[in-house]
Amino acid sequence: MANLTLIYGMRLLPSEEAIEVGDALVTLKNGKQAHVTMHVLEGSREEIENQLRQSIEAFFDFYPEI
Repeated sequence: MANLTLIYGMRLLPSEEAIEVGDALVTLKNGKQAHVTMHVLEGSREEIENQLRQSIEAFFDFYPEI
């Protein structure tokens, strides 16, 4: 299997500060662009950590071949 690249970003803000989150763009070698859907998790540190773990597990469920 080829090596893979996981692209992600994180920023922790006070919950009342974020009013809109958009997609991020990735430019590929062939000049095309791919969209990266940004996700928002809210709660206490423990709640965010649990939600993040579940999201990562669910993400890889979409790609059972890897």
